Amino acid sequence: MNAPAHSALELEIAQLVIDTLNLEDLAAADIPPSQPLFGDGLGLDSVDALELALALQKHYDIRIASDDKDARHHFASVASLAAFVASQRAVCAD
Repeated sequence: MNAPAHSALELEIAQLVIDTLNLEDLAAADIPPSQPLFGDGLGLDSVDALELALALQKHYDIRIASDDKDARHHFASVASLAAFVASQRAVCAD
C-alpha cells in the first residue's frame, strides 16, 4: 500500500519541520501528511512546538496565538499545519 501523496504545501512544511528541528535523517517525503507530529508519531515535544511555531510565523508571515484553543489541532500533523497555513493565507488575501 502506498503512502498518501503530499501536496506541495505539505512537502514544504515537512521540510520546514526537518530544517527547523534538525531532523537530518529524514526527508520531507518520509513524513506522512497525517502522521502525528507529537507523541508516538514523530515524537516532537513542547519545545519543538515553540520552535516550529516561530519558524511558521517567520516563513509564512502568519500569526499563531499562543492561547489559540485550536493550536493543538493545527500542530497535530503536517496535513493539519498545511490546512492552517492555507486558511491563514486565505484570510490575509481578503
